[in-house]
Amino acid sequence: MGIDKLVTKWHHIRMEHAIEEPRKRITARVSDSVRVTLEQAAELLGSTVNQFVVQTAYQEAQRVVERETVIRLSQKDARTVLSLFDNPPKPNKRLKDAVKAFKGTVRA
Repeated sequence: MGIDKLVTKWHHIRMEHAIEEPRKRITARVSDSVRVTLEQAAELLGSTVNQFVVQTAYQEAQRVVERETVIRLSQKDARTVLSLFDNPPKPNKRLKDAVKAFKGTVRA
């Protein structure tokens, strides 16, 4: 089975757009054991080592970006956040002090 079969249609379309852009080279020095493992995995998927490394790194990069930029809440926590928008608590002294400090550092 080729690597294209393992990639979702959406992901494949995203990679096509990336391919249309000017390409930059990325190189990596690896030990013989890492190289052999990468070659074996690529061969099992019917791809080149370069295709395998780029696709795998890209998928992991997407997971990292999503994990670090998307906040996931349980239904209970989401209801709590939404209820705070509808019924915000009164500002306490710490919040008032923070607003004063912020206003002192930013020009509007």
